[in-house]
Amino acid sequence: MTSINEINSYIQPQKDKLINHSLYKKIVTIADLQQFLKVHVYAVWDFMSLLKALQSKLTCTTSPWFASPNPEVRYLINEIVLAEESDLTLDGKRLSHFEMYLEAMRKSNTDNVQIETFLKSVQETDIFNAIKLSTLHPNIKEFLTFTFEVIKAGNPHEIAAAFTFGREDLIPNMFTEMLKEFKLRFKDTDLTDLVYYFERHIELDADEHGPMAFEMIAYLCGTDAVKWNEAAQTAVTSLEKRIRLWDAIEELIDKNSH
Repeated sequence: MTSINEINSYIQPQKDKLINHSLYKKIVTIADLQQFLKVHVYAVWDFMSLLKALQSKLTCTTSPWFASPNPEVRYLINEIVLAEESDLTLDGKRLSHFEMYLEAMRKSNTDNVQIETFLKSVQETDIFNAIKLSTLHPNIKEFLTFTFEVIKAGNPHEIAAAFTFGREDLIPNMFTEMLKEFKLRFKDTDLTDLVYYFERHIELDADEHGPMAFEMIAYLCGTDAVKWNEAAQTAVTSLEKRIRLWDAIEELIDKNSH
C-alpha cells in the first residue's frame, strides 16, 4: 500500500458502515438527540488532542524557534488549529469548536456534567487513569483509549492517519447525513448553534482541511511502504472505534426508550 487512493479503498467498508449506521434513524426525540450529544462530545474533545499532537510533531512549539521541515504541512496544522481553537460563533465571539459544542448542548438543555467531570478527572490524574476510573460506556472508553494510545506512541504518520481518515475525511459525509435527519425531525426546536457547528465542519473539512490532510499523509509516509501500511491499519481501527461509539449511542437510546 503506497497511496491515499489505496488506503481509501481499504477503509471503504468501514466508512460505508458509518454513513449507513442505523443510529441516525434512532434519533427521533429531543431526549434521543441529547443522548447523542452527551456521547459525541468526547469525539469533539479528543479530536483536538490529535490535532495538538500533530502540531507538536510537525511545527515548532518550543523556544528557541526553528522552522519545521515542510512549510505546507506547517500551514495545514496551524490553519486547522486556528479554526478549531478560535473560530467565529454566530454572534461574533471567538470560541473553540469544543466550546461551541458545549454551548450547543446547553442551549438544547443537554446535561454536560459527565463530560465536565471527566475533564476534571483528566486534569487531576492523567488521561488513561481518567478513562479507567470513569463510568463511561465501555465503547466510549475504547474510543478514547485508542486515540491516546496512538498519541502516546508518537508516530506522526499514525497520528495523522487517525486524524485524517478517522475524522477530517469522514466528517463531511457523516455530518451531512446527520444534519439532514436533524433538520427533518426537529423543525420546532432551536438547534441553531448545533446546526452551525455541523455546517461549519462540513464546510471546512470538505473544502479545505480534508484535501490538505491527505497531502500531509503523503508527505509523512513518502515512499515507505511500512508507514503506508501502518497508516492504513490505524485508519481502519479509528473507523471501527467510531462505529462502536455509534453502537454505544444507539444502545443508550434504545435503553432509555424502554
